[in-house]
Amino acid sequence: MKTRAISVRLAVLPLACAAAFPAFAQTPATLPETVVTATRSQVPVTDVVADVSIVDREQIERSGANGLADVLSRVPGITVTRNGGPASTTSVYLRGAETRFTAVFVDGVRVDSQSTGGATWNAIPLAQVERIEVLRGPAAAIYGSDALAGVIQIFTRQGEAGFFPSVHVGVGTHNTRDMSASLRGGQGVVSYALGLSSERSDGFNAQPSGNPDRDGYRGQSVSGRLGWKFAPGHELDATLLDSEQKAGYDGYLPGQDDQNQQDLRTLGLNWSAAWSEAWKTRVGVTRGTDRYETTPSPYLTHTRIDTYLLRNEWLMGTATLSADLERREDHLTNGSTVPEQTARDQNALALGYTLRHGAHTLQLNARHDDDSEFGGQSTGGVAYALAFSPAWRATLSAGTAFRVPTLFQRFSFYGTPELKAETARNFEAGLRYQAGHDRAGFTLYRNDVKNLIDYVTGPGSCANGVGEYAGCYGNTGRARYSGVTLSGGTRAGSVNLGASLDLMRPKDLETGLRLARRAQTQATLTADTQLAGWTFGGELQHLGSRFDDAANTQRLPAHSLLNLTASTALTPSWTLQARIDNLTDKAYESVLGYATAGRTVYVGLNWSR
Repeated sequence: MKTRAISVRLAVLPLACAAAFPAFAQTPATLPETVVTATRSQVPVTDVVADVSIVDREQIERSGANGLADVLSRVPGITVTRNGGPASTTSVYLRGAETRFTAVFVDGVRVDSQSTGGATWNAIPLAQVERIEVLRGPAAAIYGSDALAGVIQIFTRQGEAGFFPSVHVGVGTHNTRDMSASLRGGQGVVSYALGLSSERSDGFNAQPSGNPDRDGYRGQSVSGRLGWKFAPGHELDATLLDSEQKAGYDGYLPGQDDQNQQDLRTLGLNWSAAWSEAWKTRVGVTRGTDRYETTPSPYLTHTRIDTYLLRNEWLMGTATLSADLERREDHLTNGSTVPEQTARDQNALALGYTLRHGAHTLQLNARHDDDSEFGGQSTGGVAYALAFSPAWRATLSAGTAFRVPTLFQRFSFYGTPELKAETARNFEAGLRYQAGHDRAGFTLYRNDVKNLIDYVTGPGSCANGVGEYAGCYGNTGRARYSGVTLSGGTRAGSVNLGASLDLMRPKDLETGLRLARRAQTQATLTADTQLAGWTFGGELQHLGSRFDDAANTQRLPAHSLLNLTASTALTPSWTLQARIDNLTDKAYESVLGYATAGRTVYVGLNWSR
């Protein structure tokens, strides 16, 4: 047995070193016991068929990351680009797919923009985040529109029995300083959590060829949760997140220092009822709003998404059956849109079936959405897993997905009312190994998207009667996002190792060219250990070369970044943490013409009880 364990560890280690790890790679025992994103129900991690990564609060704090995008950039399959610093426009590409192809939820509240499409990542405050779940692969048969590439669920702090206050203060390069405080607790039938945070920075010159000034930012946020078990098996849960962020950026006029304000708010009220051991019901009412305004260049856009969910689950031996009735209402306020075309709704019925029988797991999902603008959209998914030993598991899955165009894409001055919904068809296969401290994973996928929406220009390109503008939105073609993700980790003595490697082919099927700002290779390698009361960590991130334009003429060179972390417990209540990002001060761009921060240093002090 000892010889076999050593041979397995030696087999995993090369994968861990040749690939790239999430910075949070650690022993599986520290992962949360359940995951909700894969099926919309709490499922043990060991039973999940989908390709899922989990990042908990301990991993976030140990990473020392400055923003949510910095955390996500270390998750396998995710690439992040920014137009400058942490408060600038941020795009998240999941398996190379457009940022709008990932459905995003905060405490179960859908977050999206009916202007740009996709979540406003820079406005989600990391200080309020308790856990992140990343589901790779289409999930429209569960969540409806938007989930062509996957789903990212973000959960804020939760209450628990007892009384747990905490405080954090930190300072860093560019005169960055932040502070946050949280209070969690509960007694009897009531639980609560409250979080406050504030951050500001002088920033750096994000566009060297433009206005030669610092593009600083400041933001504040509050999150809250209140749970009430008002009867046996029945609980009400109310959630709130309010985030406001102001940032400087270089506008279109030379020398003009524009400012933007981003306001993100989520409200949720859920009632969970366990009528018996075999029957559960959940009723949810949520609202997510996204407001963006710029000055002195005047622009204002405001999105509101209201959702209503009725979910029933029935446990039938080793099988689980679910049925969802869901309504989504989208509202857009934007000076560029036709006034009478600022709202739409979708009504949906979704069915799910999961069977666990010995080494076999089967998951079936089907959903039909009736859109007030597009009519019916049907999606489905099937997934199968075989645990052919206690340590090894193989998976196969296929699914369809769609995203309806935003209201801005259809009814703004640049819009095309005849736009079709973008649709996707995905296939993937995976193999996973996990035993003790050793783990490895392999996922092969292909996701084909039709009716891809892009902004088109040129004579005769727009048939929508908007002649005074240079271009418009159109269904321009097809794309294929295919690739392989390798991941692994092990423990060598007192050192934890982890890695992930993504080999991707994000391709425009009409031109045969690579999609803009997508790399073909990305990798992360991490290691951490404890020495003399300190925890030291190192992280090496590599991103291959990309093209900034669809014609593949403007190349963004490959780059590698080395980040270091250190932390120690000064007392049982006080913890000191430090981080150096981009140790070698590598100059690189993720968007052509926009600078990045260079070497940065951050030191934080935490107190908790």
